[in-house]
Amino acid sequence: MAENQTPAAPDRSAVKILLLFLLYMSQGLPYGFQTIALPVYLRTSGASLAAIGLTGALALPWMLKALWAPLVDRWGSARIGRRKSWILPLQAMLVGTILAASTIDPSTHMHLLLASLLVMNLVAATQDIAVDGLAVDVLGPADLGPGNAAQVVGYKAGMLIAGGLLVWLSSFFGWRGLFISMAVAAALPLPMIFLYREGAHTFFRAPLPDFRRILGKVVDFFRLPGAWSLVLFIATYKLGESMIDAMFKPFLVDAGFSPGTIGLWMGTYGMAASIAGSLAGGLLSSRLGVFRGLAAGALLRVFPLALEWSLTLVDPTPAQVIGVTLAEHFFGGMLTTALFAYMMSRVDREIGATHYTILASVEVFGKSPGAWASGILADRMGYSWLFAAGTLVSTGTLGLLATLGDKRKK
Repeated sequence: MAENQTPAAPDRSAVKILLLFLLYMSQGLPYGFQTIALPVYLRTSGASLAAIGLTGALALPWMLKALWAPLVDRWGSARIGRRKSWILPLQAMLVGTILAASTIDPSTHMHLLLASLLVMNLVAATQDIAVDGLAVDVLGPADLGPGNAAQVVGYKAGMLIAGGLLVWLSSFFGWRGLFISMAVAAALPLPMIFLYREGAHTFFRAPLPDFRRILGKVVDFFRLPGAWSLVLFIATYKLGESMIDAMFKPFLVDAGFSPGTIGLWMGTYGMAASIAGSLAGGLLSSRLGVFRGLAAGALLRVFPLALEWSLTLVDPTPAQVIGVTLAEHFFGGMLTTALFAYMMSRVDREIGATHYTILASVEVFGKSPGAWASGILADRMGYSWLFAAGTLVSTGTLGLLATLGDKRKK
């Protein structure tokens, strides 16, 4: 604990967990549409696999957000709330951006839709910096498992709503109705964050640091034992998974399954399994400790990736696809929650927004090249070789855990 941090009495209410859930849920809405609905729409419209893979670049703000994270840590209204003064206006901007997208016809102005998704990601990524800082402030050591489960479950609930449920319902009320419904869902946290008293729920309190201190604290972290091993693991633990996931939906399209069916399996069944896995990951971290929970999740994660590869060797049946989808999403959600809990245990709370954002940006940046290159690799290698390579890459990252060890910040 930093010298100026004074622990406050832990808040035992569910207010902070619920608020974090709703905020992360709203951030998952645009990303859910981008990663679940958009690839299916583009493939059925005749887009190439390479073009579909490159749409992952819309998530660029999530990789670069560490560049402006110190601004969020440094500036904020003490009267309104250090984190709240950022979260509230950005939440309103996210709602407005989604409403603006509702006026776009994707059949004639796809470029405008892609540009609006980029803006949504920019707003959501910036808000995420402040929300992550809020989570670091309000979650005590005993809350890391449940708090990070709320983070991952909330985000994936947003993905389920936008990428599964609303896409399915769009067949009844159209794409305009889809985005208007997304905007309504994004507005749900607004009343709660407006009324939220930030100081009343803060577990750790720290002074506003200046930029020199923020930079110094970041440098100090990279001098800690195991810091570089942690960064390398965060950067690579989902690289192989992203290679497979980006092409799994196009693989199902080419295997003869309809877009509506794929949306139901991936966006609804899969996200429900992912949410269950995220809850299991929070429980695992609470029961085993954050490092052992991470190690268990990383090991179990390899098996469903191998099952996805096995589907490329046969003519997959609906039952096989559903079973593999449930397993892949469940263990993927478990690993993500376990990693985020471990990351938060390593964060210096005085610069919580900046420090956690750096680690989260490494996570996004590390897995993204796999998705971007997946379409090109699938065109050249075929689905089977691509999925096999992704499974081997994910297996290889397990060796990093042995060098990482249980070296979380005390």
